[in-house]
Amino acid sequence: MMGSVAGGEREVLETFLDFQRGVVRRKAAGLTEEQARRRHVPSPITVAGLLKHLAMVEHNWFVRILGQRPSVLPDPEVSFAVGEEETVAGLIAAYEAACARSRESAAGYALDHVVPHEELGQVSLRWILTHMIEETARHAGHADLLRELTDGATGTLG
Repeated sequence: MMGSVAGGEREVLETFLDFQRGVVRRKAAGLTEEQARRRHVPSPITVAGLLKHLAMVEHNWFVRILGQRPSVLPDPEVSFAVGEEETVAGLIAAYEAACARSRESAAGYALDHVVPHEELGQVSLRWILTHMIEETARHAGHADLLRELTDGATGTLG
């Protein structure tokens, strides 16, 4: 559920992001391996693939860019591909771990802290949090539609 909706700027940004992260996790919870990998649209997007992609996005923005820790990332389009050995439970756990690392990384900086970005120039933590709300909410919407097409479940809380 939502945390503080009357807090300061940082608390509100972090609360919105955590709420959207929770929506993604809830959309994946309870799906079978087959259901989580089911493609309902021509693109390769699946609920399992969204989890994997979003874990990569969390790492990219909060560890690689904000934390200035170089690492090799897969092509964003390939980041939706789920290997045969990967499980829904494992993908959820990996996403939760990535989110925890992101929170830990962000906690060390002020909202005005800026870091270089190879395409955008300087980006602030405020911008990163806002972008991650947008990115995560967009994919939470995808997950909601995929879940509805799978078993009829709808809504952000279930």
